Amino acid sequence: MALTREQMAQRVARELKDGYYVNLGIGIPTLVANYVPDDIEVMLQSENGLLGMGPFPTEAQVDADMINAGKQTVTAVKGASIFNSAESFAMIRGGHVDLTVLGAFEVDVQGNIASWMIPGKLIKGMGGAMDLVAGADNIVVTMTHASKDGESKLLERCSLPLTGAGCIRKVLTDLAYLEIVDGAFILRERAPGVSVEEIVSKTAGKLIVPKDVLEMSF
Repeated sequence: MALTREQMAQRVARELKDGYYVNLGIGIPTLVANYVPDDIEVMLQSENGLLGMGPFPTEAQVDADMINAGKQTVTAVKGASIFNSAESFAMIRGGHVDLTVLGAFEVDVQGNIASWMIPGKLIKGMGGAMDLVAGADNIVVTMTHASKDGESKLLERCSLPLTGAGCIRKVLTDLAYLEIVDGAFILRERAPGVSVEEIVSKTAGKLIVPKDVLEMSF
């Protein structure tokens, strides 16, 4: 079966390393805050000016003024710092974020990402996405493998306006974990119960399938 949003967040959390500064994008990436391994310390950064985000609050912990970039209420861990968005973007643009987790509409075999607009639909703007993909060397994109109509989101070439070019190396979908190397997706892991054949059928871009593909465990 395809991974749930929570399972996707759990799998991404395995990419975290002790001491990392991590930016979590809007959507599924925000859930990663709930699955930080107990044996490591990371500082989660929000582009609106918070370094040290904690898990989502319980009802008793809710503070309407403490929000992430998606305007969801969050908590702050011990040692957290609050500052203005200009300082936050200076941190992002200066390459001081060790890992960025973003959602996307499309990713292609050249590592291009389209994540900010669909022509003909009302949009609020790009937000910080362009800065995040330009300022980070280590980016994990998390999204569904295909659209509701069954159309692949892992393409030979993105059809939507790009957020960034040649910047994506890792993609986690609800079906698989893939790396992008030399103009191709390489299948590294598959979701529990999901066959390689299904992943192949739903991947439009060039896909390389190694002899041994790990099945994720949770």
